[in-house]
Order: sequence, then structure tokens, then C-alpha cells
Amino acid sequence: TLLGQRLNALVFETWGEVDVVGVCLPCDQRIGPGDKFIIGEIAKLNNKPTLIALATKTDLVSKERQLSHLVDVAALAEELGIEWAEVIPVSATAGEQVDVVRDVLLSLLPEGPVYYPDGEITDEPEETLIAELIREAALEGVRDELPHSIAVMIDEILPREDRPEDKPLTDVYASIVVERESQKGIIIGHQGARLREIGTAAREQINRLLGTRVHLNLHVKVMKEWQRDSKHLNRLGF
Repeated sequence: TLLGQRLNALVFETWGEVDVVGVCLPCDQRIGPGDKFIIGEIAKLNNKPTLIALATKTDLVSKERQLSHLVDVAALAEELGIEWAEVIPVSATAGEQVDVVRDVLLSLLPEGPVYYPDGEITDEPEETLIAELIREAALEGVRDELPHSIAVMIDEILPREDRPEDKPLTDVYASIVVERESQKGIIIGHQGARLREIGTAAREQINRLLGTRVHLNLHVKVMKEWQRDSKHLNRLGF
């Protein structure tokens, strides 16, 4: 799809700007041709980023399976003619070795100028972050059915007028975009139950992001074949 082409182009552009790449190779899955393709493409980059292998999901496998997987990870480097700066078994769910990953990444990053003020964790605009929070809530429970068919468009973000200064309220109007009427039904759910669940989950996250109470108004729109339509993609920020 056109969306896939644009996302792939963005990935390659981003790879060309980074110093370190952490390659996630889950312990509960065999290393496949897709993994080899991606690592091979990274190895061709002119900037030659440092590579570390993250053997993830260690909490889901036995010690024997983990050791076997680490052997496969080492063999992969030899097969592709690359070098792992580090190979780290890790489980984010169990919190195992997450601190090691952090320390290794920091040790491999070159020092540079301060680009952002202290306390700033992202340069993404609030609209983008809010859209991502809504999309994450919308995908909960339907990732297998609608993994790439959901997009979110922020229509308006407005501070509610005539509110006390110590009790501000922000109105957020957003559209969840799908490709087919059948997908719209999945998102809305029986008598709107699922859409309400999405709104509740997203609103809690947006409250924390904005630091104020939020009234979230969600609508579901059908944009047929939006992943293949350049005008739709531009409107949705892709």
C-alpha cells in the first residue's frame, strides 16, 4: 500500500540518522527471513550504527530455550557478517535487565550538544501524542482484526470557557478513521459500548498528558481505502 511505502521510507530515513540500533529478537520466536532482511539493510547504511541484540521476552521461555536462542543470535551475526556490540537477554514485563539495556545504550551513545530543555521528553506536538493515545486505546483487543486499518485525526482541542482557573477543562474532538463499514461496527460495538470503553481508556491517558480534566468527543469515520489514497494519507499526517 501507499501507506506501507511511506512508512518504510520514514524508517530508512530514521535509520540513517541514528548512532545505535537495538534489534529486538524475541526468545519465544525463531529468527526468520524478515529479521535477516532488516538487519542486512541496517548493515548497509553509510552511517554504520552500532548494533546491539535484545533477546526479549525471556519471561516466556525456559532457561534452555533462552540459551538456545542466544546461540542463534550469535550465529546470525556470523551469517550476516555483522558484529553485535552487546547481546542482552531482557524482559520488559518482568523488569529483568531493563536497567542493563539502559546503561548499555547510554554507554554507546556519543556525547553531543543539548538539543532540548531539561524535562522535555519529546518534540512531538500534543495533537500527535493525543492521536496516538486514542489509537492505542482503539486497538486494544482488535489488533489481529484491524492492525493497520485504524488511524486517528484530531479535529479540535479547545479549553472550555467560563471554567474556574483551578478547575480547567479541555474539550478534545477526534475522529477514529477506518476503511470499511464493517470495521466501523467493530470500533463502535454493541450500542456504542466499545467506543465508550475506548473513550474512557484514552481520556485517562490524555488527562495525564495535558495535566487537566478532558472531555473527549469521539466519532468514527469511514475513509475507503485510505491507506492507498495520497489525499487521505496527507490529511491523516502520513
